Amino acid sequence: MTDQKAGQNVSVVLVDDHAMFRAGVRAELGDAVEVLAEAADVDTAVAAVQQHQPDVVLLDVHLPGGGGVEVMRRAAASPSAATSGSPRYLALSVSDAAEDVIGTIRGGARGYVTKTITGPELIAAIQRVSEGDAVFSPRLAGFVLDAFAGSIDVAAVDEDLDRLTEREREVMRLIARGYAYKEVAKELFISIKTVETHMSSVLRKLQLSSRHELTRWANDRRLL
Repeated sequence: MTDQKAGQNVSVVLVDDHAMFRAGVRAELGDAVEVLAEAADVDTAVAAVQQHQPDVVLLDVHLPGGGGVEVMRRAAASPSAATSGSPRYLALSVSDAAEDVIGTIRGGARGYVTKTITGPELIAAIQRVSEGDAVFSPRLAGFVLDAFAGSIDVAAVDEDLDRLTEREREVMRLIARGYAYKEVAKELFISIKTVETHMSSVLRKLQLSSRHELTRWANDRRLL
């Protein structure tokens, strides 16, 4: 995609599987950027990128159908990308885990910010990414620098996490951060019994014996 001309709104495709969140983002963006389309999963996101050819794709990391990295991979492989170029991707996610940040950047994103960002900050981030800048929340920039410096063993983290399902990863992070089972259940809209089942599976797969060990394991890998 070409850089934006001065005074011209950046065009965006908004990708997130929660309709209420997309509506909130639209409200925050107002007229500062032009939202061409929305998408809730990988297939509709790829189709929207191909059809609308936005300047920036505002992309959630975890999506039905394969996640944000899969959107970038498939969109880049499409015939339209060869003729019109690829948009720039800005990840907007609730996750601030190191493996999500690093994996998404390796997948092709130009930036990564969390959903705690304010509306004006998000508008500025979109505009900067459209101009070719790399944009990260301050804490997340450290993850990327550490990964390139070799102080985070990305391959080892990926191998450990590959044993877990996406839901197990969500439960693991919340438990490791000190959430009670009841709080995890409320956060993820699942039953306490389901949380217990996922937690047992996580401990078994990671060969850990307690939530204390899990917290230490996650902290050592900078997943918190």
